[in-house]
Amino acid sequence: MGSCEVLLVLLVALSVFAVSDATFGSEAHVGRNLLQAKKGCQVNFEFSNYSIITNQCKGPQYPPKICCAAFKEFACPYADVLNDLTNECATTMFSYINIYGKYPPGLFASECREGKQGLACPAPPPSASASDTANQIMHYPSLMLMILSAGFLFLLFL
Repeated sequence: MGSCEVLLVLLVALSVFAVSDATFGSEAHVGRNLLQAKKGCQVNFEFSNYSIITNQCKGPQYPPKICCAAFKEFACPYADVLNDLTNECATTMFSYINIYGKYPPGLFASECREGKQGLACPAPPPSASASDTANQIMHYPSLMLMILSAGFLFLLFL
């Protein structure tokens, strides 16, 4: 078997493994899957403007009224994705808040409560604008892998 054939077999195998579970209808099963991997986040929180929180919520006291108001101002526009337990958006957002603000772990979760349902956002989240860098849609790795594989195969057989 030549090196070209080995590469072809390898790329086909990788493409097969990159097909999502949705292709095979696995989402039809209803129940709790505690170890199921979560989807990535559609919002790119890495480049969000955290100054809304960091300029107002300062230690060492971290006044709850000020910190929670700032947190709501930042988080409410993303309430729909943050409340979706099938993605990693909330975890990602809190990671960046703690990185940029150097807050104690669990500060907002322990201080900011308005009832059993969590914080009440005053209005529905606004629609994402195309120019907002905080709302960039992230690409699916399996699609990128398939495109790169096809391009590589095309160049290989030229």
